[in-house]
Amino acid sequence: MTEMSYPGWADGYIPDRLHFCAAPNESAQLWLARLVTQYGQYPASDADAMVCLGGDGFMLEMLHTTLERTLPVYGINCGTVGFLMNPAVPDNLPERLAAAQMAILHPLRMEATTRDGGCIHALALNDVFLFRQTRQAAKIRINVDGRVRLPELICDGVLISTPAGSTAYNLSAHGPIVPLSANLLPLTPISAFRPRRWRGALLPSTAQVRFDILETDKRPVAAVADFTEVRDVVSVKITEARELHTTVLFDPGQSLSERIIAEQFTA
Repeated sequence: MTEMSYPGWADGYIPDRLHFCAAPNESAQLWLARLVTQYGQYPASDADAMVCLGGDGFMLEMLHTTLERTLPVYGINCGTVGFLMNPAVPDNLPERLAAAQMAILHPLRMEATTRDGGCIHALALNDVFLFRQTRQAAKIRINVDGRVRLPELICDGVLISTPAGSTAYNLSAHGPIVPLSANLLPLTPISAFRPRRWRGALLPSTAQVRFDILETDKRPVAAVADFTEVRDVVSVKITEARELHTTVLFDPGQSLSERIIAEQFTA
């Protein structure tokens, strides 16, 4: 994961062929009408960049659509937190894009096997997490690179996040924030009961992780990869999909790396 100026445009090029997409909320729709009037609307297939109007959730949805394409995405905050977004300033948008810094994000690949023998694949730019489906705590065995590292974790759930996603659910579960350049994946328990003092691990981005669900009949577990939820899983395999990536653009001085560092000093 790296950050630099976007290399897809030659020096001095002003990207003015823009494709706008907006969340359904009122603020995003108002900005959409204003910006399309000001700059026009190009098909995504012909655009220099996608401009995403909304919050982090909508931005994440749009980033998933670009994993197979070389189309950078610039977010404008029309939501609440806006961690992946830039301020809503309409003037000189092409010039702002030309000066933007990029972050390259690689997704996690989830392969979930269910009790009925099904196998579901999904990608996650934020995280993959498992959680109990009933009042019974989950029992999960953790394998890393073919070796059992934790024979039994009794918990509400467990998650693996990308560095970009380490400030989201992972942080709420008291997991560590990871810089983009670290090539590490936080593995974090969710409300662990046993081992009581286990706080998780930092794994290399090359790690192959498998969660095996114990006592599946009594303690059913679901798995979620960003927007994909799979119920009644018996095992979940997770790897980083290095062959896929999406490119996110940020205003100078507001790079994703800087935001992740700053978040660690937020009280």
